[in-house]
Amino acid sequence: MRTVTAVAHRGDPYHHRENTLASLHSALRQGADAVEIDVRLTRDGVPVLLHDATLKRLWQQDRPLAALSSDEVRGLTGGGVPALAEALEATAGSRVMVDLPGSPTAGAVRRIVDVVRQCDARERVYYCAGAQAMLAVRAADPSAEIALTWTTLAPPRPAVLDAVRPRWLNYRFGLIDEALVSRVRGSGHLLSAWTPDTRRAMRRLVALGVDSITTNRIDALRTVCEA
Repeated sequence: MRTVTAVAHRGDPYHHRENTLASLHSALRQGADAVEIDVRLTRDGVPVLLHDATLKRLWQQDRPLAALSSDEVRGLTGGGVPALAEALEATAGSRVMVDLPGSPTAGAVRRIVDVVRQCDARERVYYCAGAQAMLAVRAADPSAEIALTWTTLAPPRPAVLDAVRPRWLNYRFGLIDEALVSRVRGSGHLLSAWTPDTRRAMRRLVALGVDSITTNRIDALRTVCEA
């Protein structure tokens, strides 16, 4: 089978709480080529790892992240929600895909990109989300590597591609078929798929020729890629 970039979705969430340092470390130990993390800002502008807008699902605290300071988040979670700077230090030497959920403002995106720059991690970090967030990334860092997340079979408009200048097109795995692979190849982009968790789905994507797979089961993906 061809080489596929194996990306660990929020680390290793089947064995550790997602978006924690333990989850990231576990994914890298199991051979992930990159880890994907979700980044949002606290009330005082600190980028931290959290997918949801609140702490309820993961930390049983029904509090919106945007209303909490970084110190309050640390106290409510026992230090379990790492700052982006901590995550970048913990994954030193490894690729990191930074997802920007929740339609962040341009100012929030600039703050996240600034922290990546301050941590000297620009060469190993790339970003994924929809067009609006990726336009903000492009404005904040003209040389950033971008995976444009696209959720329909209708292709991105040429004007969007020209403005965002993505290296990757990032599709939900169920949308990907031979025609889509051919179209993405023809446009000169790399193709990323998210988030298949069965070996059958992973094998289908590898056979179709995708360049990257993001999964919650990095151990299973490594097995498929090494078969």
